[in-house]
Amino acid sequence: PSRPLHLDIGCARGRFLLAMARVEPEHNHLGVEIRRALVNAAEAEREAMGLTNLRYHFCNANVSLETWLAALPQGQLQRVSIQFPDPWFKKRHHKRRVLQPSLLLAIAGALTEGGAFFLQSDVLAVIEPMVALSEAAGCFARADGDARPWLTSNPLPVPTERETLVLSQGLPVYRVLYRRTGATPLPPGELEQW
Repeated sequence: PSRPLHLDIGCARGRFLLAMARVEPEHNHLGVEIRRALVNAAEAEREAMGLTNLRYHFCNANVSLETWLAALPQGQLQRVSIQFPDPWFKKRHHKRRVLQPSLLLAIAGALTEGGAFFLQSDVLAVIEPMVALSEAAGCFARADGDARPWLTSNPLPVPTERETLVLSQGLPVYRVLYRRTGATPLPPGELEQW
């Protein structure tokens, strides 16, 4: 329980985390997903592999994670990743997108100073609002002061299945890696209005 924690929000079938748990045995890894069937399949595969530093849970990140993140021991959450989230293209469905102001503030409150917040997508119209929201919060800085709009390679040691597919088709992947600064995030009311 005291190991550093990596939280992957929207883990789908969980294969990325299966590989990460083997590559980073000194970390605990938690994948959360809104589709119960995918969580059940991922958890069965984890059990079959005997991985004790990995778990999957069914949840709606924007409903369930805030309370859980607030209860984490300070300093335990070292990395959060949101990779290739569902795009919800129609404007009336934007409220269903995974990175909402309240979730971002909960992540900021739990993520240790210097902790990593990694976002990637193959849909520019999805990642641009995520980046704008993250930067508006005022408590995340691009890792190593990177001024480029997008990272050219994945800073994590394992790609997701979607990332591998997109790159094999010669399509772009948009990535950004933030570090949690010591700055206080915007108050909820101000960020919600954003």
